[in-house]
Amino acid sequence: MRTAEIARKTNETEITVSVNLDGTGTHDIATGIGFFDHMLDQLSRHSLVDMTVRAKGDLHIDFHHTAEDVGIALGQAIREALGDKKGICRYASADLPMDGTLTRAAIDVSGRPFLVWKVGFTRDKVGEFDTELFQEFFQAFAMNAGITLHVETFYGDNNHHVAESAFKAVARALRTAVEIDPRVSDRVPSTKGTL
Repeated sequence: MRTAEIARKTNETEITVSVNLDGTGTHDIATGIGFFDHMLDQLSRHSLVDMTVRAKGDLHIDFHHTAEDVGIALGQAIREALGDKKGICRYASADLPMDGTLTRAAIDVSGRPFLVWKVGFTRDKVGEFDTELFQEFFQAFAMNAGITLHVETFYGDNNHHVAESAFKAVARALRTAVEIDPRVSDRVPSTKGTL
């Protein structure tokens, strides 16, 4: 089983995350931030990664610490669950249409973390969630998962759909990238022999 559980406690947040990379997208998410929970639900459901996320943060200040620290913990859990990465597909991309919005996500489970974020919003908030925090979440996630992640929205006017298409696109790419390729299940997908 490719599973992991991470507990992270700081003066700003207290977070526990568990993942199963070989799941069915079962999720139980509670961060105290409704729209963020909705996006994490989508990430789990469409990646088929089972996720449990519990977060208590300093929401009376703002949502920044909770969003970033959930990204850190979730990224660490994904990285731990991947183990030596033997047999994974490694690379994947997904184009995700959502009504009038189109977003692409491309992933390399490289061990070399990097984020390219080309997603624009026309409002400062979706629900009560600051739109700038989507990038903060994915930055923390990519750095701690050890993945190269590119996310680009080509067009879209509805800010809810822009955010949701980004999470769903990342989910679909993540699903393929971490799947085991039965043709090379005994090999790390790198000429270096390690990722």
